[in-house]
Amino acid sequence: MEPSWHGRRLDAVTETDGRVTVLAGGVGGARLAHGLDLAGAELTVVVNVADDVELHGLAISPDLDTVTYTLAGLADEERGWGVVGETYAALEALGRLGEDTWFTLGDRDLATHVVRTAALRAGEPLSVVTARLTAALGVRPRVVPVSDDRVATLVDTAAGRLGFQEYFVGRHHADDVVGLVYDGIESARPAPGVIEAVEEADVVMIAPSNPFLSVEPVLGVAGVRAALASTRARRVAVSPIVAGRAIKGPAAQMLASLGHEVSALGIARLYSGLVDVMVVDERDAHLAADVAALGPEVLVTDTVMGGTDGRERLAREILAAVRG
Repeated sequence: MEPSWHGRRLDAVTETDGRVTVLAGGVGGARLAHGLDLAGAELTVVVNVADDVELHGLAISPDLDTVTYTLAGLADEERGWGVVGETYAALEALGRLGEDTWFTLGDRDLATHVVRTAALRAGEPLSVVTARLTAALGVRPRVVPVSDDRVATLVDTAAGRLGFQEYFVGRHHADDVVGLVYDGIESARPAPGVIEAVEEADVVMIAPSNPFLSVEPVLGVAGVRAALASTRARRVAVSPIVAGRAIKGPAAQMLASLGHEVSALGIARLYSGLVDVMVVDERDAHLAADVAALGPEVLVTDTVMGGTDGRERLAREILAAVRG
């Protein structure tokens, strides 16, 4: 199936020379950002920090690291997290010393956390540390945490309130989510350059990330949602739900347990008023008219990013579409 607007065909895909900002978290955000980088976009990636955690005395930023490793060509693509070719000698030693090792940390990954932790303890903000780490790994796009302040997603379940990593990794996101709290978000300030990245971009994309775990903790930081609502950029969201299922992670389960329709239309309702273009998979083409009735234009295409070629293809299709 050829990519199409609701009601008309797309023109041929060409290069982009505009400024693109992606609001991202998790594997879907990392892969779309990688595709945009491969397509030559002048790219800024604003990344969720609400799943950050301290373990073994180290400051760990899973979404920042997933985005960074993916852009650097270091990501373990099979697992969707960590570094390819990883070893686990340090983790095994921690276990022998009596430490709980439910959160898997590889040896190369640990180096990132050691450097980050030392810099943060020396007084550097997370955004400065992130810029240094991405430069050291040869990452071309600008990767910036949405905030230098602490924000933590807390997950309410039948088992009680859980820290995000306990819910997601420790319990394998098996619990039904009945509520979410973004602890600290009311006082969190955007990191330097975040608001400008949204206001001054030519295109702003909400990645196919979990809308509750990855996107809302970005939009909820002071000024970010307002900047997205008022920017003159073309605003795009890519649905993380395809044919009623999440490509990866608990997005579908969370939509259902929080009372939302588990579909691309359900995602479009969450972003109503914030996007000009909604990108849905060709398997959801039958929903295009209903999505368009909410206000955005609809791009129907293959949204499953299989390998680097698939990422670049999707990025180029979206960029061509929004240039119109």
